[in-house]
Amino acid sequence: MTGTPEKQHLRLGVNIDHVATIRNARGGGLPDPIRAAHVAAEAGADGITAHLREDRRHISDDDIDRLMGALSLPLNLEMAATSEMLEIALRHGPHAACIVPESREERTTEGGLDAAGGHNRLAPIISELREASIRVSLFIEPDPLQLEAAVSLNAPVVELHTGRYCEACFVGDGMAAGAELDRLSEATEIGTAMGLEVHAGHGLTFDTVGPIAAIPDLFELNIGHFLIGEAIFIGLEGAIKKMRCLMDEARAETLATHSA
Repeated sequence: MTGTPEKQHLRLGVNIDHVATIRNARGGGLPDPIRAAHVAAEAGADGITAHLREDRRHISDDDIDRLMGALSLPLNLEMAATSEMLEIALRHGPHAACIVPESREERTTEGGLDAAGGHNRLAPIISELREASIRVSLFIEPDPLQLEAAVSLNAPVVELHTGRYCEACFVGDGMAAGAELDRLSEATEIGTAMGLEVHAGHGLTFDTVGPIAAIPDLFELNIGHFLIGEAIFIGLEGAIKKMRCLMDEARAETLATHSA
């Protein structure tokens, strides 16, 4: 832990995809994900994440157009490694592009990108994004092999998949949750030593975020589905503020432990 201001403040990226999912279930323009992005900014988010899928099941091309014109926060565009998505990213020039695995059959992203197995396909896409001054991240499993692949691909950022940890917590399997948390902690340490900026996300909730936020070398968490669901009960602003508070508390405890 270096104790730099960047690491003291754990960034929160709010994913607004599922505001668009609700809109698309009925058609029309409401609820508007751009309004959700503005609420997130006011509630303490550090960035906005949106995944433009091949099948456009939630976020649309028009949403990306409007986000680029309306946002005061950085936009993190989640995208598959396809020529279509590369062209869209290059045209809009978001702050960041996170390359994720994608299949039409999945309900949500089911695991990390195989950066090692897909090296030759990913390399030219990453190169073009970087040449356009778009920060590139790879959504991967907490696996040293995938971290090494990210370095070899010149991707400066990785986002570690926390889904298996969250699922183990949800079903009450403490042993599996502990093992996944160890994997995430070790991968963060290894990735940091390799010179990567390490983020994490997928499936995080109020109950699961604390141990992840306490990992000292993490720079950013990206959280979406849970926050949009929780907004039904306590409002989007309240959900984001509570998540922000839980993250800050966990990070403060980590800083206090390391400075003692």
